[in-house]
Amino acid sequence: MNPLLEVQGLSVAFNGVRVVHGVDFVMAPGEKLALVGESGSGKTVSALSLLRLVHNAEVTGSARLQGRDLLQMSERQLRGVRGDDVAIIFQEPMTALNPLYTVGDQIAEVLQLKKGLTPNQAEAASVELLASTGIPEPARRARAYPHQLSGGQRQRAMIAMALASSPKLLLADEPTTALDVSLRGQILDLLSELQRQHGMAVLLITHDLNLVRRFADRVAVMERGHLVEQGAVSDVFAAPQHPYTRMLLTSKPERQVLDTGVADEAATPVLQARQLRVSYPVPLPGLRGWFKKGEFVAVQGADLDLAPGRTLGVIGESGSGKSTLALAALGLLPHQGTLQVTGSDWVEARRAGQERSLRQHIQVVFQDPYSSLSPRMTIEQIVGEGLLVHEPQLTAAQRRDRVVAALADVGLLDDPGRGGDWLQRYPHEFSGGQRQRLAIARALIVGPQLLVLDEPTSALDVTVQKQVLALLQRLQRERGLSYLLITHDVDVIAAMAHEVVVMKDGVLVERGSVGQVLQAPEHPYTRSLVQAWA
Repeated sequence: MNPLLEVQGLSVAFNGVRVVHGVDFVMAPGEKLALVGESGSGKTVSALSLLRLVHNAEVTGSARLQGRDLLQMSERQLRGVRGDDVAIIFQEPMTALNPLYTVGDQIAEVLQLKKGLTPNQAEAASVELLASTGIPEPARRARAYPHQLSGGQRQRAMIAMALASSPKLLLADEPTTALDVSLRGQILDLLSELQRQHGMAVLLITHDLNLVRRFADRVAVMERGHLVEQGAVSDVFAAPQHPYTRMLLTSKPERQVLDTGVADEAATPVLQARQLRVSYPVPLPGLRGWFKKGEFVAVQGADLDLAPGRTLGVIGESGSGKSTLALAALGLLPHQGTLQVTGSDWVEARRAGQERSLRQHIQVVFQDPYSSLSPRMTIEQIVGEGLLVHEPQLTAAQRRDRVVAALADVGLLDDPGRGGDWLQRYPHEFSGGQRQRLAIARALIVGPQLLVLDEPTSALDVTVQKQVLALLQRLQRERGLSYLLITHDVDVIAAMAHEVVVMKDGVLVERGSVGQVLQAPEHPYTRSLVQAWA
């Protein structure tokens, strides 16, 4: 059988600096190949360079699609290939879809341009394509704008748009990274089914090895622009040959201390909630909306207890209410019921004017360290900002000493005496893992008893994720910290949590020890989450 795509000596450079070095791989018609590596490994640049979609890239080598070299085509010839013979699904559909047009119009546009259909024919075909992706009420969804769809529905719409021209090859660039675990499985199953139906090949770009094992026929591993290993998924996973591949396969989060002890029942919980209820006002339809607001209940009747030195994991899909629960714990949302931090109630603290002192006891580490750190502030300013609020009596020299000590605690300074250069840097000068360590240092510098960890590792590569989790485990042991861990990653829960609560539609549907909930889940929803991650 002749190959569908044959890539030889693919190299990519920017301003003379090579970032991809002589990549070779072959894809057969209907094959599923996974291109794997961490951020910066060159996997996305390599794939997008096949269609010359990387701005200012100097691309050499050859990429023959059924005998035609994509890298030698004119721009006009490539426009005929893009979206026709080769289609792309991007990582974040919200930014890939045009917010000014309905989903149906965007799919119909492809059908009119590539298939020459009339507007009426394209409209009907777009609904059929949406229906083929399993999206509910496809006719209604076709009339919706991207912001009116859920993350999974937007990704299905992107898939429908990619399939509109019946491509021979589909490039899927991290197509499930922004989705919940159960949705990831659904999208992968959908891609597999559509791949079989249409007989197209799929090049999956990902850093998630669980997805590779579940989806791909073959895998190619990239490290720093070099393709270091490739072969059948079963062979590479069973007996990896390259050290980098072995490192990726052993980067699953691990529980460093198998703490099976029982929390001190007599100790005052650092976080306690009883019948916690959080709601948002929403407009009512028709004339009623002129006179009053309705409400959407995001958290309903939640009871929580988090003991000192323990980690309470909160797991659930997007929309389950877990992030709302975290914001309420931080005192950032109005609520009903009782909610206490280190024995003090948020409502009573506000009335007594003690809200600021209470905030010193609870700090937060957000999901994306790049967006949570101000790009206009130096590291010294970012990490030391909390001291200006909670310990204003410190001199500038004392504050700097505390900042240097905090950076050393999170492993960013081997020699605390040499912190001057680091302190004047800005967030963009650091890697993703280093930025998350900075965020942890900023939270720890004021001496909190409780950290709210809102998806603290989901934006990181697997090896960096493991390092950050090991850091959090060490800090918990050394300082007796308590963590409220918000995540949808079952592996992170298994590595970090002592107790777990499972949220669905704002309600806590199951709770218990980490072993009990993950190994013998009782609620059907919990079982579906655990099985989807396995």
